[in-house]
Amino acid sequence: MSTFLEFEQPIQLVVEQIEKLNEVAADGEVDVKAAMKDLEKKLTEARKQVYGKLSPWQRVQVSRHPERPYTMRYINYMTGGSFIELHGDRTVKDDKAMVGGFGLMDGRTVMFIGQQKGVNTKMRQFRNFGMPNPEGYRKALRLMKLAEKFNKPVVTLIDTPGAFPGLEAEERGQGEAIARNLLEMSQLKVPIICVVVGEGASGGALGIGVGDQVLMMENSWYSVISPENCSTILWRTWDFKEKAAEALKLTGEDMLSNGLVDGIIPEPLGGAHADPEEACRLVKIAVVKHLDKLAKLDPEKRVERRIAKFCKMGVTAKAR
Repeated sequence: MSTFLEFEQPIQLVVEQIEKLNEVAADGEVDVKAAMKDLEKKLTEARKQVYGKLSPWQRVQVSRHPERPYTMRYINYMTGGSFIELHGDRTVKDDKAMVGGFGLMDGRTVMFIGQQKGVNTKMRQFRNFGMPNPEGYRKALRLMKLAEKFNKPVVTLIDTPGAFPGLEAEERGQGEAIARNLLEMSQLKVPIICVVVGEGASGGALGIGVGDQVLMMENSWYSVISPENCSTILWRTWDFKEKAAEALKLTGEDMLSNGLVDGIIPEPLGGAHADPEEACRLVKIAVVKHLDKLAKLDPEKRVERRIAKFCKMGVTAKAR
């Protein structure tokens, strides 16, 4: 059974009608083609109406939809299953919240790295809800340097509510691990494409988010803090999360207009969870297009452009 968000109720009503009609068609010899065609048309219209006017908070909800495709689904689609996962940071352990390895995409070897959430309760616990520990970021860096050694491009898929905030993570140097990744990614001599496919929260996302092209999916978000935590800090309650989401300017349109990302990847009508296969196809098209362009640039020039792009972000003022 499909899961529907609160604001998707108009869509849910039509979907339930379609399911009932399918049951009628399965039980008897009733011709339901005309009625089914009308309902499918209504479903398209309902999705257009609902998804044509999403608020920032509603986009945050869509990015967390339990049926939304996660990192491994995108990787398996883009590589056709020819993905070899590599494990461990060679220091502490293998962080299951961060996945990575080489994959063959249309005849081109690519290093894929990303945060992976679980598809059910047991897997969510196994993947630590997509929140990497320091060893996850160190594993990601090890794989990036490996890609650089063999002159292979890097594609990162970002989907995390943040780096794991536990005491043990801080003891093992969470901040240093993320900061090290920022430094090393800015100087990596191979092309880097970063795609925010779901949640892009805080340094947990930025730890694999420095690239030549940083893209966001239409219903993803990217911000220094989640709306709930922002609301808790400012108002001492989660009740103002919608207002916080609006103020944070965390949608793809906001990030693009502020020059913090380089492009937005469209999603199927009704969100990526409505048609995961199509969502994966659209991500692959964008990744291949940008890889083709980046491959033509001189490595030194590419690094210079990457550093210059991030140095232009924000506002600085000289002390008098």
